[in-house]
Amino acid sequence: MHILVTNDDGVHAPGLLALVEAMRPLGDVTVLAPDHNWSGGGHVKTLHRPLRVQATTLSDGTPALMSDGAPSDCVALAILGRVPKLDLVVSGINTFGNLGYDVTYSGTVTAAMEAVIAGVPGFAFSLAADDTTTDRDYGPAAHYAHRVVSTALARGLTPDMLLNVNVPCIPAGQIRGLRVTRQGLRVYRDRLDERRDPRGQPYYWIGGEYPTGVPDDGTDFGALQDGYVSVMPLQLDLTNYRLAERMKAWEWGL
Repeated sequence: MHILVTNDDGVHAPGLLALVEAMRPLGDVTVLAPDHNWSGGGHVKTLHRPLRVQATTLSDGTPALMSDGAPSDCVALAILGRVPKLDLVVSGINTFGNLGYDVTYSGTVTAAMEAVIAGVPGFAFSLAADDTTTDRDYGPAAHYAHRVVSTALARGLTPDMLLNVNVPCIPAGQIRGLRVTRQGLRVYRDRLDERRDPRGQPYYWIGGEYPTGVPDDGTDFGALQDGYVSVMPLQLDLTNYRLAERMKAWEWGL
């Protein structure tokens, strides 16, 4: 197995090193990750400027590559030939949870999506901390990342396998196991903060309170609330099939 490790928190983030260590027993590991934080960057393909790739070293001495592109750019660079042929892309371990609608914003998740677009399985791993968390232990998340990947390998990877895995930010002994989940409802409380620069011109910050979610049974939020790891299979087909069926009966006035 040749496994690419990337993330959206930057190549020197502690969660990435924890994921690298979790993947080493499973195959050859290559690191190609952004050179700075891309959190919330979403699915990006940089076409308007060149992308740079430089060598760096992780804190434990592991050689790595870093790019000035987005997480999805890093995956594209790797798959298009910057590194030898890949069997799996893993992304994370993200500093915060990627739940509900977060999957459209998350650089962690969209890096895994970029892999699947190219026919390589992609897994995203996140530690479901929040803005009140002061002590982040990536050990439990790394343990479950290894467990998810090793199980998927034993059962057989497929090119369309896209998993979004969130691990509760609680002591390892309190985690009750894993649940296969569906996407839950994220509740955002965004607020626009308008300010003025020294020349009196307006500029804006998008802020607000940390988002919450609805912990319905069977969802990612519900699993985390109950102390379980959420393993949510995703797909790239975003078609709303129920709406499509209704629309076939519409009169379009043509």
